[in-house]
Amino acid sequence: MKGTLLKGLLFFLGHLPLRLNHALGGFIGWLLWLFPTRERATSLVNLAHCFPDKDQRWRKKVARRSLIETGKTLTESPVLWYSSKARIRSLVKGISDMPTVDNAVGLGRGAILVSPHIGSWEMTGLYSATLYPMTSLYQKPKIRELDNLLKRARQTTGSSLVPTTPSGLRQLHQALANKECIGILPDQEPRGSGGVFAPFFGLPAYTMTLLTRLASENRIPIIVSFAERLPGGQGFYFHIVKPDDAIYDPDPVIAATALNAAVEKIIRINPEQYMWNYKRFKRRPGNEPSFY
Repeated sequence: MKGTLLKGLLFFLGHLPLRLNHALGGFIGWLLWLFPTRERATSLVNLAHCFPDKDQRWRKKVARRSLIETGKTLTESPVLWYSSKARIRSLVKGISDMPTVDNAVGLGRGAILVSPHIGSWEMTGLYSATLYPMTSLYQKPKIRELDNLLKRARQTTGSSLVPTTPSGLRQLHQALANKECIGILPDQEPRGSGGVFAPFFGLPAYTMTLLTRLASENRIPIIVSFAERLPGGQGFYFHIVKPDDAIYDPDPVIAATALNAAVEKIIRINPEQYMWNYKRFKRRPGNEPSFY
């Protein structure tokens, strides 16, 4: 019953005009700000640590806008899942540096397309798959009935989804061996020993090493992108950032530092669309106390 109701809600959201959908999502995000929610508290803590040079008024404004954008992320995803390849392409209103992406893919070594949790990362994956053969990591939803729906929707534009398991990682390696593209979200804390502490906005953050390990052996091109959500449901504008070559360094801390620097650079383009309500600094080095 729960799965059926949720499917019905996703269908409803997926067929709303994008402008109306974003208005509804923005309202949900505004409620997250209005009340003393965990999301509001976490956003303010993260912004205080990442932007100590900014005053409290600025941080509150960014936190509020970030939660509003988070609400839009929740409601807009079904719109994208129910969209055709042609519609996905029509929603892209510009790309800051498409030649960089084409040149990277054109080297014939495959490419790693990196999309942090900013703007519409769902759009980033779906649109990228309309351009290049694409394999992306996929985490099954907690509600089992939604698994097939989400997999089918996310594969509509051509992406191949693989689970976050040893088998899925082997498939990522195989995709790169086939000179294809893979998609990874780089800014969540990895489990267990799958990361190292590296600076992120000047703070040590536990950062994945999977991405840089995949890239280092054959110097696979890495492109960091961000689908900025345009106002009024107009669509999306893609920003492209190429990381520093230190991302290929065999020292995992140096490589992770370069990765975080590229992610930080793209966040600074529009910090209001970053997901500040995620506890990015939950794991601390040594005996440091938690921020949260």
